[in-house]
Amino acid sequence: MMSSIPKSIEETISALGEQGYVCGRDLGTALFLSLRLGKPLFLEGEPGVGKTEIAKALAATLGRELIRLQCYEGLDASTAIYEWNFSAQMIAIRTAEVTGNADRGALKKELFSEEFLIERPLLRALKPQPAGPPVLLIDEVDRTDEPFEAFLLEALSDYQVTIPEIGTVKAEQPPIIILTSNRTREVHDALKRRCLYQWLDYPAAERELAILRARVPECAAQLSREIVDFVHGLRSEDLFKNPGIAETIDWARCLIALDAVTLSPDVISDTLGAVLKYQDDIAKITGSEASRILGEARSKAAQAAAADRASG
Repeated sequence: MMSSIPKSIEETISALGEQGYVCGRDLGTALFLSLRLGKPLFLEGEPGVGKTEIAKALAATLGRELIRLQCYEGLDASTAIYEWNFSAQMIAIRTAEVTGNADRGALKKELFSEEFLIERPLLRALKPQPAGPPVLLIDEVDRTDEPFEAFLLEALSDYQVTIPEIGTVKAEQPPIIILTSNRTREVHDALKRRCLYQWLDYPAAERELAILRARVPECAAQLSREIVDFVHGLRSEDLFKNPGIAETIDWARCLIALDAVTLSPDVISDTLGAVLKYQDDIAKITGSEASRILGEARSKAAQAAAADRASG
């Protein structure tokens, strides 16, 4: 774990690797520049390609708090910033009434003080932290609507928010901000222009194999290779939802729990729900299709093993 910002792209990639996050040079470069320039990083790509995980790995690498704002349809600015603890306020009001200490002006000032303020992710991210500015993950920003995007645009410009009853809160040091999008809709260009942009695609087989070995080191080499090649075969099929890296890792852990040492049609049929999440996709792959993809995966694995022996 390092407390300071990495000094180079290579150091950035290496530090993430120590946390089990294997990234390519393009992503490592984007993250390094984001840290050095103090600009938010906007990551876009299919679900399950590691967009959220990089924020977790970065927070662990730097020893900073990870603050996550999970976006959803209908999320508004006030919900993302703060809310008042109404139950505690009501208790304070009743207590003041019982004790006869119900000075309206003083009571109002007390009720809308920080004592009764519940900090939500954006406000917490602007507050000073002992370990340094936190990592703020604004996850799946494409799920929100345009008014919230406009609010984010303002917040990312000034690194401050306003609470009507208290005033403006401005960050002494801007947080490290990572935004993610699954591209369910286009995010406004004005928001993207505030950020460095990086597209995350499904990794090549060799990098996904490195990721699997880093995250599930107990998985045997042959089984790891078969899993990766089979998943890549699935992604070439016309599926409703392709499996992501997260599904590759989950499947490997399921197979280890079953003491599987190699893939077989029966094992695949029994565990396909770990890697495919829609019944239509599972029905399409079950049976002869699974055997065909497995055969192709084994062929690729044999070719890779032969290449390794030749180079060795």
